[in-house]
Amino acid sequence: MDEAVILPQYKLFIKPMDLRELRRDIWIDEPLPAQLTIDGKRLDIDIAYRGSHIRDFPKKSYQVSFYKPKSFRGSKHIHLNAEFKDPSLVRNKLSFDFFAELGVLSPQSRHIFLVQNGKAEGVYLEIEAVDENFIKRRNLPNGSIYYAVDGDANFSLMSDLDKETKKSLKLGYERKVGGPEDEYYLQEFIFNINTLSNSEFEKDIQKFVDVDKYLRWVAGVIFTSNYDGFVHNYALYRNGESRLFEIIPWDYDATWGRDVNGKIMEPDYVPIEGFNTLTARLLYVDTFRKQYRTLLEEIMEQQFTVEHMIPKVEKLTQLIRPSVNQDPYKKQNMDIFDQEISVITNYIEKRRTYLNRKIVKLE
Repeated sequence: MDEAVILPQYKLFIKPMDLRELRRDIWIDEPLPAQLTIDGKRLDIDIAYRGSHIRDFPKKSYQVSFYKPKSFRGSKHIHLNAEFKDPSLVRNKLSFDFFAELGVLSPQSRHIFLVQNGKAEGVYLEIEAVDENFIKRRNLPNGSIYYAVDGDANFSLMSDLDKETKKSLKLGYERKVGGPEDEYYLQEFIFNINTLSNSEFEKDIQKFVDVDKYLRWVAGVIFTSNYDGFVHNYALYRNGESRLFEIIPWDYDATWGRDVNGKIMEPDYVPIEGFNTLTARLLYVDTFRKQYRTLLEEIMEQQFTVEHMIPKVEKLTQLIRPSVNQDPYKKQNMDIFDQEISVITNYIEKRRTYLNRKIVKLE
């Protein structure tokens, strides 16, 4: 194991008064000015805490907006995730890379080491923002992007939060790219998911969503076991040329055998059929259900194996281990960090057993 590998170092400087203001109320989203030095280049930025329950953790996650210059390496924004509850610090990146391998649009990410006001804050995952630059970087057609911000992004007419009929079909979503006119397409999509008859659904739903890419995303959620993945933790991109929605994963640290609290997750915790309205309706159709089953079988043969995944886990953990040893929040638990490869191995083996048992029900 090469202990000499050093991660890119990001030096963050926040004026003491601004830092005090940032810490005064962790729930305020209003950004504050700061400076970030990357590869010797000093950048003026705006910074704010990010996430919901993760803001309570001692190691904070950040959203960075570039101010001067307005963009850096083609990005206006980046996210710096603390990965505090993940003992391995690699689950998020492992998941994003896994989705990309399945043919799903997925954020790019890399590990960095953050120093704040001269004090080591430790290993972070830098995650690409899903915005207009996400589209440009991939040479995709212009379109709209919506973030799923809470459980009401469940593709249903019923609220996941209060179990009543939604007052608006936009509930659960926040528009990041596009104009007000794009909200019509989002609402039309959700309305049709819920109102098309069974005989109409198979043909007409393909006018709204790229079914193959959607099923690939479902498979990604199923294999990684992201419990919140079906009603949260994703973004919707509507391709301006095909006029079809695609789905982009987000926040995948509670995966690969550990839940949102970092506890060991049972291998059958996330059902093979998933749980949102669009997935349920698709899997009710024989053609789509067979397509999904074939997809699962192919992925279980090619990608979701110990032989394929564990070398990737080993490579990531070897890359970050020297820096984890310098992380003030993690260095006292290096024994736990070193055991995570076996935790992920065990998860893959047991998850495969569960899926093999359940896949026959998809006939």
